[in-house]
Amino acid sequence: MVKEVFFAVPGDLRTPTGGYTYDRRIVAELPGLGWRPEVINLGDGFPCPAAETRASACARLSALAHGRPLVIDGLAFGALPDAARELRARHPLVALVHHPLALEAGLAAAKSAALRASERAALACTRHVVATSAKVARLLVDDYGVAPDGMSVVQPGTDRVPPRPRNENSVVKLLAVGSLIPRKGYDVLVAALARLTNLPWRLTVVGDRERSPQTARQVRADIARLGLADRVTLLGTVGADELAPLYASADLFVLPSRFEGYGMAYAEAIAHGVPVVGTTAGAIPETVPADAGVLVAPDNVEALAGALQRLIANAGERKRLAAGARAATFPSWREQAMLFAHVLDRLR
Repeated sequence: MVKEVFFAVPGDLRTPTGGYTYDRRIVAELPGLGWRPEVINLGDGFPCPAAETRASACARLSALAHGRPLVIDGLAFGALPDAARELRARHPLVALVHHPLALEAGLAAAKSAALRASERAALACTRHVVATSAKVARLLVDDYGVAPDGMSVVQPGTDRVPPRPRNENSVVKLLAVGSLIPRKGYDVLVAALARLTNLPWRLTVVGDRERSPQTARQVRADIARLGLADRVTLLGTVGADELAPLYASADLFVLPSRFEGYGMAYAEAIAHGVPVVGTTAGAIPETVPADAGVLVAPDNVEALAGALQRLIANAGERKRLAAGARAATFPSWREQAMLFAHVLDRLR
């Protein structure tokens, strides 16, 4: 018998970010595991939607047939505590938390506090919580009052990538993948690279430039002000077919995030055999094996510049870390979807 589940997401499931990729890949695997997901689009603008979007989302959720498990992506769930209180009597309610809303970088203190209170109230209404990393699970237990026995960790999957021979480049190719938002730390990256103009490098940035237009403008301004326009390329969003060759040709992946609930781009880089330069923020140390990358403290321009200088100048060290990346293993999307389906089965 096919089992049915509602899967509510804030906006278009095709949105090219890690959180939406997680939702999209789990939804795609569930039918092969005996579950038929019905995707519910709650509208754009979460976690701070317009009043009409919020009202429409609540109406859509309220109209769903009773009894089926209802999974709501945390980007919307944490902003809908009133809807959660209503829905818990009608559905086995599951919150899927990629990272706590209050930990988004660049928020004013009052806004961060309001999001934390809203998400905490919504989480109190769940039958179960799925966190995408052990780090996020610990945060939800320690700071949000989620009971450990009411939570499961289901990390993202990673596609298997066959090993490919790499060309020796006279110019070291750096790749960063992530939306141009404050949390990704592009201001720190540009400032660090400005100290290394004596070294042979080029940076390609792949990421949505529309989520935070102010951040995108500031990054472009910093690149111009520091004289890096001929060395940094901002590609914007690209499809998977365009991204794979960029990973294949990269010598280093670098992203100095201020927080990650998991860090899917780091795992994808490692799966392509690309060594990583990242930070110790959030779940990144749990995602990046010690022999596949170098991690520095977030918001530390000097430390990031030092790590990049060593790796750009030392091909042998890059090769050592690339070998560590090739030896790393991550679970597949099928394996992680099986864990997710097991959560749903237990709720029934």
